[in-house]
Amino acid sequence: MTVTRPRGFRAAATAAGIKATGALDLALVVNDGPRDTAAAVFTANRVQAAPVLWSRQAIADGRSRAVVLNSGGANACTGPEGFADTHRTAEHTAQQLGISAQDVLVCSTGLIGERLPMDAVLGGIDTAAAALAVGAETDEAASRAIMTTDSVPKTASATTSSGVVVGGMAKGAGMLAPQLATMLVVLTTDADIDPATAGSALRAATATTFDRVDSDACMSTNDTVILLASGASGITPRAEELAEAVRQVSADLARQLVADAEGAAHDVHVIVRSASTEQAALAVAREIARSNLVKTAVYGNDPNWGRIVAAAGCVPEDVAPFAVEDLSVSVNGVEVCRSGGAHRDRSEVDMTPRETLIEVDLGAGTATGDIWTNDLTHEYVEENSAYSS
Repeated sequence: MTVTRPRGFRAAATAAGIKATGALDLALVVNDGPRDTAAAVFTANRVQAAPVLWSRQAIADGRSRAVVLNSGGANACTGPEGFADTHRTAEHTAQQLGISAQDVLVCSTGLIGERLPMDAVLGGIDTAAAALAVGAETDEAASRAIMTTDSVPKTASATTSSGVVVGGMAKGAGMLAPQLATMLVVLTTDADIDPATAGSALRAATATTFDRVDSDACMSTNDTVILLASGASGITPRAEELAEAVRQVSADLARQLVADAEGAAHDVHVIVRSASTEQAALAVAREIARSNLVKTAVYGNDPNWGRIVAAAGCVPEDVAPFAVEDLSVSVNGVEVCRSGGAHRDRSEVDMTPRETLIEVDLGAGTATGDIWTNDLTHEYVEENSAYSS
């Protein structure tokens, strides 16, 4: 169990007919309370889908009772009509649940630029609302209903020492770049907390998990991460305890996003050490993670450290100061570059494992930062050149 594992939550999923394939394509998660605390973070893309615009407004008061999510269409760049469709979705969900439309958050994912088939969406809401339940099968179906190019559903949960439970589901396999990464994420907890505590825990978690995922440097129009708190446990955990549980679940889900990246053959963990600041370390790590030359080298099982240092050197000095003669690089534990030049032979590096570890030491301070990415394969090009849903 995941999203309904915390007390006070029910969920449902249905094949509404949004996807031509007949696959599951609509999910509903409901918070039965007694609390209706909520927090969310959204894409920083200037082009934002109608569901993002709606949900930003709806969650401004720190409250929500339900989230309705669809795959098979992003409802982005659809103008006033698309926003009206989102509003109608929230109103219809609210009517089925006996709540206010302002307490319904809406998430969509899929192809940009096309309006959703609203008859299918509204019918799917009716079906889902009548089928709300608790349990592993329900959670599995809900996590599958939000998938687009994902090959597997993504779920996680954690329990704190005080007995509070955090659960979550996510979708995302491409357009993974901050902020946040292309994803829809619903996190649930039965903690008895206020909106300020929920918001603080969520922002801290996303900053070190979802914001550290950068698959292809492409930012989505629909990225949304939501945290709902029911208060059904009757437990008010320490803020630090809750934040750590939310971070654990978020980290688990973020790692699953990378592992399912479109066409990927390697998961790549880039760690930059000895930077002047954490921001400097992250800037260098992200530059390396976004380098197509580095990504294709990893795909070819080539520990080409020259491409790594070249990428590091693309970061402006005022952002990440370091001297070339202090630069060192290790790939899967083998230091192939030391003091800005060749060191151990690259033939010593074993590139066959799924996970590739790239460690860069800037010799410029004490700060560390890391980014998760993946390699660039023929399959990625094939999948994205034919993407239509």
